[in-house]
Amino acid sequence: MKEIALALGGGGSRGIAHVGIIRALQKEGFSIKAIAGSSAGGIVGAAFANGVSIEVLTDIALKISDLKIFSHIQLSDPSILGLAGLEKELLKTIGDIEFSDLQIPFGCTAVEIENAQEYIFTSGKVIDAVMATIAVPGIFPPKVIGDFAFVDGSILDPVPVALARWLAPHLPIIAVCLTPAPAGWAHMPPLINPPANPFTKPILDQFSKLRISRAFNIFSRSMETTARMLAELKMQIDHPDIILRPKVDQIGLLDAVSVDDLIQKGEDAVTSSLKEINQIFGVTKQVIRLFNQPTQPGRSFDQKE
Repeated sequence: MKEIALALGGGGSRGIAHVGIIRALQKEGFSIKAIAGSSAGGIVGAAFANGVSIEVLTDIALKISDLKIFSHIQLSDPSILGLAGLEKELLKTIGDIEFSDLQIPFGCTAVEIENAQEYIFTSGKVIDAVMATIAVPGIFPPKVIGDFAFVDGSILDPVPVALARWLAPHLPIIAVCLTPAPAGWAHMPPLINPPANPFTKPILDQFSKLRISRAFNIFSRSMETTARMLAELKMQIDHPDIILRPKVDQIGLLDAVSVDDLIQKGEDAVTSSLKEINQIFGVTKQVIRLFNQPTQPGRSFDQKE
C-alpha cells in the first residue's frame, strides 16, 4: 500500500469535496498517514485523523449543509453567522479529545488577529484548533483561546503543504486546492454569498441594496483574488508532489450544495489524475524525499499559554 500525506485547503462549502478525495484515494489503495488542513480542510482532516469513517464524514457534510447549524452563541459576536451549532455537531463526532489521541498525525493553521501571526496547532484540544481554523473573518466569530483570538488559517496558508511535509517529511504530499488555476478565476462566484432562508431572505434582500453592501462585495472579491494568488504562490514555494483541483469553482463559500455531487467531484479529481499520482512514487522522487529536513512552518500554539 502506498503511503501519502494530504494538505487540504479551505473553501467553505467546497470543502465537502475533500471527503470524495479521501474516499477515492482509499479505494485506489493509498494509505493516508498524515493530514494538514486549513479552514474546511481542517474539519475533514481532524475527523479523518480521529478514525471517522467516510460514511460518518458524509453525515457530517449533510449536517453542515443545514443552515440551522450556523447559529450564534450570543448576539454580540462580531460576525454575520455563528458556529455554535457546528461546534456542537463536531463535538459529537470528534469528541473533546487531544491531538495526542488521534490515530494519525494531524495539524491545522490559524491566524491570531492581534499579532497577525500564523500559528500551527498540533497539540491540545482538537475541537479548539478546528474552530480556530474555520473562523472566516466577518462571516464567523473569531475563536478565543485564552488571551488569543484566532481566525481562518486560509488567510496566510490556504493549502498547508509545508505543515503536511513537517508532519510527514519522507512521504509524498498531495495538495488539494479548492480554487481553479488562475486561468479560471474570472468564472468563480463571489466569496461572500450568505445563505438565505424564508426568515432571513427579506433582510438579506434589503441589505444587498445598500451602498455599504455593494462596497463590501467589491472588497470581498478583491480579498478573494488576493487569497487565490497567495495559494498559488505558496504552492509554488512549498512544492507539493501533486496538486488536485476538484471542479468546484462555481460554488460559493456558503452556497447550499448537493453533498453527493461534491463528494463525486472529489472522487473525479483523483480518478482523472491517477496516472500522475502514481508517478510521485518514482525512485528519484523517493530518494529526494529521504533528504527532506523540513522546519516547523509556523509558530506552534500551546493551548496552555
